Amino acid sequence: MDNIKAHNMEKQKLDSISRRQFIGSIMLVTTTSTLSGVLLSACNTFSKTSPWLIGCYTRAWGSRNYLIALDGMVEAGYKYVGLSTHDKGRVIDRDTAPDIAFQVGEEIKKRGLKLVALSGGTFDSNAPVSEGIEQLKRLIDNAERCGAPLIQLNDIANQALEPDFYKVISECCNYGLEKKVLITVKPHGSTGAECREHVDRINHKNFKLWYDPGNVAYYTEGKIDPVQDAEALDGVVVGMAVKDFKPPKNVNITPGTGIVNFEKLIARLKKGGFSKGPLIVEQLTPGELPFVNAEARKVREYLERITS
Repeated sequence: MDNIKAHNMEKQKLDSISRRQFIGSIMLVTTTSTLSGVLLSACNTFSKTSPWLIGCYTRAWGSRNYLIALDGMVEAGYKYVGLSTHDKGRVIDRDTAPDIAFQVGEEIKKRGLKLVALSGGTFDSNAPVSEGIEQLKRLIDNAERCGAPLIQLNDIANQALEPDFYKVISECCNYGLEKKVLITVKPHGSTGAECREHVDRINHKNFKLWYDPGNVAYYTEGKIDPVQDAEALDGVVVGMAVKDFKPPKNVNITPGTGIVNFEKLIARLKKGGFSKGPLIVEQLTPGELPFVNAEARKVREYLERITS
């Protein structure tokens, strides 16, 4: 009920925008489009049978409710969804009630969208391994309920906790396989190459790498080029968070407007075996809802062009 109220409030807010404000927002989008020339080209020849699942995370709509984000994705022409955060924290995490997880999945389906990834937080890395296993299994259960084929876990920055962190993951790989939920790890303080070491060590077909070029650039302060980092990732990448970076510390930007060379990065990942799968936009330049929706469409067209 709270979600529906939030959704209606946002719509009422839009209805109240004056003609002058509306024209101003269009001018803002037009100006930004001019500055971000690389995003202007829509690919009219983009194949409907493309192997790439180009989508958006709910996080790209900032602190708005996930229903508003889903509607924005539809307006921007997306077909694929990544669940992450919204106005109430994670849309789905390990503690989400089963009926809510089912409901979220239905909201996605009734809009003609397909869920391809769940970023639902993680387990308590400070808890005993046995508790961590139970927590991760609950997250996997909720992924199954909402229809997510994979979960995305951020790697852990505290090296002292790494052994138990990855022990929990290794103990849950078979459970995820039974539930048809792939477990992935995403760079969040480390590089893709460092994450790959853990994937190789666990060596389980149900544990792979979800790449995040924006995080790699952010946490290394731009010193590591994601294209170079990708040299070490052959054979382990199954998806990517499409996130850009601007020095000194900004990832809240529309992909294609920062320092990440997505065309070269995707080409290198493709060479290493990642030739199909999810490319999910995580962040957009913040703004009013019409602006954010326009940015979402713009980056979709950009990704379609460079992957065609």
